[in-house]
Amino acid sequence: MDVAFLVFLSSGLFLGWSLGANDAANVLGTAVGSRMVRFPTAVIICAVFVLLGAVVSGGGASAGLGELGAISALGGAFTVALAAALTVYGMTVAGLPVSTTQAIVGAILGWNLFSGTATDLSALTKIMVTWVASPVLGAVFAWMLYRLVRVTIHLAKPHLLTLDQLLRAGFIAAGIVGAYSLGANNIANVVGVFVPAAHLGTTTLGPLLLSGEQRLFAMGGMAIAVGTLFSRSVMMTVGRSLMTLNPVGGLVVVVAQSMVLFLFSSASLQTLLHGVGVHVPLVPVSSSQAVVGAVVGVALARGLKGLRQIQWTVLRNIAVGWVLTPTIAAFISYVALYVVQNVFEQQVVAAVAR
Repeated sequence: MDVAFLVFLSSGLFLGWSLGANDAANVLGTAVGSRMVRFPTAVIICAVFVLLGAVVSGGGASAGLGELGAISALGGAFTVALAAALTVYGMTVAGLPVSTTQAIVGAILGWNLFSGTATDLSALTKIMVTWVASPVLGAVFAWMLYRLVRVTIHLAKPHLLTLDQLLRAGFIAAGIVGAYSLGANNIANVVGVFVPAAHLGTTTLGPLLLSGEQRLFAMGGMAIAVGTLFSRSVMMTVGRSLMTLNPVGGLVVVVAQSMVLFLFSSASLQTLLHGVGVHVPLVPVSSSQAVVGAVVGVALARGLKGLRQIQWTVLRNIAVGWVLTPTIAAFISYVALYVVQNVFEQQVVAAVAR
């Protein structure tokens, strides 16, 4: 792996850092916000299992994103990832849980427009449908889970200390699954654009044999892991600002968003569902959208009292961020591609792409 490639990859690693700083909130933000899990513990869980999910199960969603635009020039991949990273970073500074998926999709569309490459409308539609399905499914799963958990607690009547211990253990378990699913699903957003142009060979890491794609995913996963160290402000937005959640509601939100991410990243589950006539695409989805939908689902399960607790101004700001994200990323991508190609004289479009 030469120095030039690492320089180009730096924008993808920056995007990974931005994703970790922003989307780690979606894994355990409600746990930290409800004070059931300490922030350092949440960071360790996110960092370790995001990396594992990226290396072991990151290939499926990455292939789905590649259908939208195969960027075969390293200069183009660098610029697209940089545009998405700058967009996510800006939203992170604002404390908003932005969709990294929307940022990278917008940046790829900017590259398609700049290079004159036709956008695969079928692939774009498939991804955009998840922008609606992700929060809706998050809300539905959370609504069902919250009602189920409340009924179970009512019937079992556990001691408060026992319930507290069970909830803390549940947060840890759900956080592990959520972090793994985040790595598996969202690593495509971080380094997926580099896969067609990287051409990395296999290598051994102790007893493990890593393909070139897995090496790329490992580097992206480590960048996400480092980014989790800077996720406190967005965790507070998800965990407290949008709606004050009790520990039960916080746990339900973590589990619901984990279910959404797992649904769109598990090849085995896709095969199983396909056998019963349900087709679920393996594409990167927004954990931010899933967790916000799950918070709303908890509010719906609590009735009018829950709906009154939602900070609608915060929800409005988050929704505006979702609308602006792909547009801003596409604009930055198009302008940056022009600058990189004409000012820095780097190839951003391979000859075969024209």
